[in-house]
Amino acid sequence: MNNNPSLPSVVFFGTPEFARFCLASLVDFGFPILAVVTAPDRKAGRGKKITSSAVKDFALAKEIPILQPTNLKESNFLNDLQDLNADIFAVVAFRMLPKAVWNLPPLGTINLHASLLPDYKGAAPINWVIINGETETGVTTFLINEAIDSGALLMSKNVPITDQDNFGSLHDKLLSEGAPLLCETLFRLAEKSLNPQDQIEQINAKSAPKLNSENCQIQWDRDLKQIVNQIRGLNPYPGAWTSLRNNGDVHRIKIYVAEAVHEKHELSLGKVLVRNSKLMIATQEGFINCIEIQLPNKKRMNVSDLLNGYSVGADAHID
Repeated sequence: MNNNPSLPSVVFFGTPEFARFCLASLVDFGFPILAVVTAPDRKAGRGKKITSSAVKDFALAKEIPILQPTNLKESNFLNDLQDLNADIFAVVAFRMLPKAVWNLPPLGTINLHASLLPDYKGAAPINWVIINGETETGVTTFLINEAIDSGALLMSKNVPITDQDNFGSLHDKLLSEGAPLLCETLFRLAEKSLNPQDQIEQINAKSAPKLNSENCQIQWDRDLKQIVNQIRGLNPYPGAWTSLRNNGDVHRIKIYVAEAVHEKHELSLGKVLVRNSKLMIATQEGFINCIEIQLPNKKRMNVSDLLNGYSVGADAHID
């Protein structure tokens, strides 16, 4: 497809690293990128330093025009988009677009979503497929319409999930499949060799809601596999958390790596103990062996290193 004069002109919408990788692939394939639309710069970190998005940084390096609207319905922004006269819009990891935007290009507005639609519509599909213990997921391209992740399907690619995958590793797998899928979708739409298929709504379709403090808290009354899956699905970001009562203090800690230990015991649910230099938390079916955790205002660390200087008292318990 490289250097093909028939490639459609594109305006790209995206913000994080996942989107930057896809944008780089479009550039490498030779698509003419007329502009990128990305989130406004924001303050981040303890120093509240102004930072730009991964997509903006790439666009600056490639001298691609950049639009950073705060309001996607603002008339100046819409006029700028219209003046670009792009054949197609491509969207990866960006906020919901109004019809006044997605209805502009003649070939439509294409979204790359990190699941096999119609399952796992929503903001966090990569996290939730692991949390829910799925063994397969994928990437899907579709035409954007009024409803979130509900437009006509174009192309998809299945990706297996292993027991060793966490959010980070699965993110990278989906990225490596999603970027070329997006390129192929745009190319085939331009040559009119794709037949969009309306999504068939499923009553029991699984969703991927936005992550928050509540759904990132570990539920210790679940079975061991579910607990480990939740920890995997939130590693490395944003991290599964729990409250640890120890030596009279209560700390909110994050657990990033853990394994299930099936073993009968008579300890109370959530009891914390150190055994053979391992930090163990009692569950209904046995124990969660915590391998990598983070204490408040500390870096992530291996439990073996943590226990060299951290005392776990006889009262230690998870709430």
